[in-house]
Amino acid sequence: MSDADDDRHTSRVPALDERFTVPLRGVDVDAETRCTHWDSPVDVIALRFGCCETYYPCASCHDEATDHEAEPWPRARFDEAAVLCGVCRERLTAKEYLTSDDACPSCGAGFNPGCRDHHDAYFEQ
Repeated sequence: MSDADDDRHTSRVPALDERFTVPLRGVDVDAETRCTHWDSPVDVIALRFGCCETYYPCASCHDEATDHEAEPWPRARFDEAAVLCGVCRERLTAKEYLTSDDACPSCGAGFNPGCRDHHDAYFEQ
C-alpha cells in the first residue's frame, strides 16, 4: 500500500471551526451550521454534547469526528448553553431550545421541526 493509499484510508478529526465562538466541529459545516448530513434551510443549529463539551451540527458529525460514544446533554445542566443558533450565533440553554417552538427566540430563524424526533440523542431524558 502506498502513502497515498494510507492517506485515503486515514480518518482525521475535523479541526475546531474558527468561524464560531464556541468549540464546534463537523463534516462540511457551512456558515450557519448546516453539515453534510443535514443541510436544509432549517438545519441551522449545533448541539453541545455532554461527553466532550463540543458543539456538532448532528450526531453523525459527532460520531465521525470522535473516538468515543456520544452522551447527550445532561438534564442537570439544562440551564446551561447547549444549542447554538447558526443564523444569529445566539447560544440557547437546553430549556430554551426545547421550548422554542422550532424557532430561535433571539432572531426568529426557523429550526427543523423533525429534530424533535431525535431529542433523546442530544438531551438526557
